[in-house]
Amino acid sequence: MKNLKLYLLLSLVLLLVACGGGTETAVEPSTSDANTSEEMMDDTMSDDEMMDESMDDEMMDESMDESMDDEMMDESMDEDMTMTDHEEGMAELEETMEDAESMSEDMSDDMMSDLPLWMTSELTDVRTGETFTLADFAGKTVFVEPMATWCTNCRQQLGNVAEARAQLADNEDVVFVSLSVETTISNDDLAAYTEETGFNWTFAVVTPEVLVSLADTFGQTVTNPPSTPHFIIRADGSTTDLTTGFEGPTELLQSIQDAS
Repeated sequence: MKNLKLYLLLSLVLLLVACGGGTETAVEPSTSDANTSEEMMDDTMSDDEMMDESMDDEMMDESMDESMDDEMMDESMDEDMTMTDHEEGMAELEETMEDAESMSEDMSDDMMSDLPLWMTSELTDVRTGETFTLADFAGKTVFVEPMATWCTNCRQQLGNVAEARAQLADNEDVVFVSLSVETTISNDDLAAYTEETGFNWTFAVVTPEVLVSLADTFGQTVTNPPSTPHFIIRADGSTTDLTTGFEGPTELLQSIQDAS
């Protein structure tokens, strides 16, 4: 009986040991472990977000670079087109100017051909030796006095011209020219006459052809020095009527002003 009790007690102990060994104890995660896990997840998410932001920045930078490249290319193309347009415009302008110059020369030649011989014939200023034509003074008012060295009336009238000219000394738009109708006189002799009288403006000897041309325009009186003939060429190339007789400085200045 005693052995039976001992056997039962031993069996109970073994049964209890067997039951305790087969039971698993559930372990709840501690707060520290949970926080650590959350931090790890946050770090992972933060790394992902940073990677996404970095990729977005790179894509944005690439987009901006491409946009800037496109803008620079567009600007370069615009500049090239602008330069091309400018060059074409300059070429057209030069061509237009050349055409205008050619037309101007043609018109000038036509106008010269329409002028009388006495305006286009080459004359020599006996005081300077320079050659000129009366047409060279286009745009200016030209007072012309036909004369002769032997003519006393001419010398007196030229004295009045000298006084009038002195009052217009600063006016470069008025020119005085005296033409010797003595076609056979030398330039040296006419120059000596100007030195003797003190007449210090342009003097020239006309040729017989020029004298005939003057007579065709103004009549035979222009070839008669004692009648003190004179006329004025206006700035536009037209002329006044031939005037004869003595005119004082005041009258001459008035005539020049009216013609101007």
